[in-house]
Amino acid sequence: MARVRVRQHVNPLSQKYLIPVIPPDWSKIYTNSNQPIHLDIGCARGQFLCEFAQLETQWNYLGLEIRESLVEEANMIRDQLELTNLYYLFCNANTSIQPILDSLPTGLLKRVSIQFPDPWFKKRHQKRRVVQPELVNNLADYLAAGTEVFVQSDIQEVALEMCDRFSEHPAFHRTQNDWLTENPLPLSTEREQSTLERNEPVYRALFIKTSD
Repeated sequence: MARVRVRQHVNPLSQKYLIPVIPPDWSKIYTNSNQPIHLDIGCARGQFLCEFAQLETQWNYLGLEIRESLVEEANMIRDQLELTNLYYLFCNANTSIQPILDSLPTGLLKRVSIQFPDPWFKKRHQKRRVVQPELVNNLADYLAAGTEVFVQSDIQEVALEMCDRFSEHPAFHRTQNDWLTENPLPLSTEREQSTLERNEPVYRALFIKTSD
């Protein structure tokens, strides 16, 4: 299948993306809706989750992505592979995270990943970055104790900001002060693979939700 060409940057603050999404009925999405859930925020083309869903079939996977054409393409591939533990949702995570979390089966969200988010380098654009205090607050309010939140970026400034946002919240504990030398997940994204192939650094951190 030829890849869909899309814009690399989508302004999450534009009017089009400010309306919260209405989540689907998850019991009609996943064959086994009682399995633990891995939420990947900013899943891009979804290849990482697609491979993960085939590797760990005892988990359900949900990818959020703001570029609609990528979501359509990813769900098409999912259907072709007949994966019933995987779903991609077109939305702006910052405006839709609360209704999405509220809609998920209670206590089943066990892992969250935010990988290589759009860096929005210009100072005036940094409010467009996905890891904002409100996103962290929503995750803190919803996640059960012991839930993992994994973040990584090839831009140190972005990784530091993500870590600062989670570290500033009392509900999250960073597992170690230094950057993780290895990805704790059994699979890596295309971006991570290409970064490492160029012998460039990846800045990773793992947080644990410490209290309900």
